[in-house]
Amino acid sequence: MHRIDLTYALRSTLPDDRRPPALHHPLFALLDALHRSGSISAAAQTLDLSYRHVWGELKRWEGELGRELVVWAKGQRAALTPFGEKLLWAERRAQARLAPQVEALRMELERAFDDAFDDRVDVMTLCASHDQALPLLRELAREQGLHLDLNFMGSLDALRALDAGQCTMAGIHVRDGVARASVSARIYRPRLKPGHHKLIGFAQRTQGLMVAPGNPRRIARLDDMLRADLRWVGRAEGTGTRILLDELLAEAGLEAPPADLTEPSHVAAAQAVASRAADAAFGLEAAARQAGLDFIPLVRERYFLLTLKSLLDSSPALQRLVRLLGSTAWAQVLAGLPGYAATEPGAVLALTRVLPWWTYRNPPRPAAEGVAAPPMA
Repeated sequence: MHRIDLTYALRSTLPDDRRPPALHHPLFALLDALHRSGSISAAAQTLDLSYRHVWGELKRWEGELGRELVVWAKGQRAALTPFGEKLLWAERRAQARLAPQVEALRMELERAFDDAFDDRVDVMTLCASHDQALPLLRELAREQGLHLDLNFMGSLDALRALDAGQCTMAGIHVRDGVARASVSARIYRPRLKPGHHKLIGFAQRTQGLMVAPGNPRRIARLDDMLRADLRWVGRAEGTGTRILLDELLAEAGLEAPPADLTEPSHVAAAQAVASRAADAAFGLEAAARQAGLDFIPLVRERYFLLTLKSLLDSSPALQRLVRLLGSTAWAQVLAGLPGYAATEPGAVLALTRVLPWWTYRNPPRPAAEGVAAPPMA
């Protein structure tokens, strides 16, 4: 049995692409580069290492593990052995499944250092599903003296946490113009109260089918989920993506087939497809592209941060975050994520404007248009 020791790095600056580093092990970085490039020299160039170092490390790890990791012959592409591929994908899938917990651990450590250095940071708690853009918002907020404490959970659990006073904001996502009789309306409407809750624009994003590179199984439409020869990745009940998928299936007159696998996040679902444990999954374009998968877009949706009107009126920290969401800096972050768009970010929106699901005996005065936050200085 092989045991794991974990370490972490403490740094004062972020990487150039603003993405905080994930748990890192040099062997798996090497195997991944070799798998993607098919060449030891190309893998060495990707990792900014010498050919000799990469070759030596491969041989050292083969001796350590007692198994061959790479098949290589002069004039032919280098390839991972079946064991090497199995090892790489097992580690990648484990990392994807643990990403929310790893991010929570990182945030707890950073907050501990803030306290130790007496850094003056306003803390807000956000409960939401594991969206690709949220960790990037958290890093941008830290530069403004805001600590965004992310708690990852399904959309329905996030709404319960908001109403129980356990967080400042909850993340939900729905399609534009979704009907009163839709699955989304039936599930969310009883939990939302116009006048009590307010929506804050966050982003627009694309969901669809994540499939293997080249789409070898010729998956093209939602009803391909019913094919008996395909293995599908599902999401747990109560997650916003599961609600959206159930809605699309209901509109198409289809019943969701039982999933072969159930994964906790878009990233984990993408890794299940990348590792060939499944043929396809429904999820975010950004997660598919990150895993090197092909993507078939099916639907655009709006992601909102939901808060209480009382908090929005009384919390200077929340007001600062709203201004940050309306800034050029945040729009630039979204522009760098595949499938994301800056649609009314930072706008404070009435439920009855965005989600026209309620009927009143005496119709209220027309809801005011969303109020865009003033730009950051």
